[in-house]
Amino acid sequence: MVARRRKRAARDAEEGIPSPPGYSAVPIKFSEEQKASHYLYMREHRVRDGAKSSWPQKRTLFVLNVPPYCTEECLARLLSPCGPVQSVELQGKPELTESPKEPKSKFFHPKPVAVAYVVFQKPKGVPAALALKGPLLVSTESHPVKSGVHKWISDYTDSVLDPEALRVEVDTFMEAYDRKMAEEEAKAKEEEGVPDEEGWVKVTRRGRRPVLPRTEAASLRVLEREKRKRARKELLNFYAWQHRETKMEHLAQLRKKFEEDKQRIELMRAQRKFRPY
Repeated sequence: MVARRRKRAARDAEEGIPSPPGYSAVPIKFSEEQKASHYLYMREHRVRDGAKSSWPQKRTLFVLNVPPYCTEECLARLLSPCGPVQSVELQGKPELTESPKEPKSKFFHPKPVAVAYVVFQKPKGVPAALALKGPLLVSTESHPVKSGVHKWISDYTDSVLDPEALRVEVDTFMEAYDRKMAEEEAKAKEEEGVPDEEGWVKVTRRGRRPVLPRTEAASLRVLEREKRKRARKELLNFYAWQHRETKMEHLAQLRKKFEEDKQRIELMRAQRKFRPY
């Protein structure tokens, strides 16, 4: 496998294809009319000895530099000639474990895509994908992909929410969340007071009164109280620089008061109301 990767990297270097060390560069094009190519950097997914990963070894392909217009279905279609694709997952950053399978939301979009994990049904799909030459076409007549103004129009149309459908999705999510929190609380109550394998008992603190949500005014009062508390605890004239600054401020105040007194005396003299004795 190492010799094959080195041979592939040497061939890419000869052809002028930019490729990071250990990765195979596969060019893709959005359509036939496009002249420039976008490169996918792929390698077999491997982990260090002792590290655990939920991705199946020898059947998982790790892909970098996935373009934003390339969806999971599109990536599976591009790599399907190498072998049957079991699953494709797009993520924002590399992970050792699969993300929990949650229902896709129509209203709340995920983070931008950066990497992909492609799992083949058979191990031979990984070396076949690394040997691809390309360029592969993302958008074809049979499988068109929207981009540019058409994609912006589609995204804008999808951004106009249906209030009733949004309410149903939010209610469904909150019901699942409340059910999950209730299960965790019930599990915590069952484990309360029960020693673990080493004999330790986990102690949790619960308040007598439930916590009420803070309003903006209450939050401001709490912040002001904390500020006054920090001011009382602050040490004055503890450091030498604090002592110097205090002296300089005192001298500045004395000079200011002296100048104000001089101006007041000059004004009283001008008005002939100056009586020093």
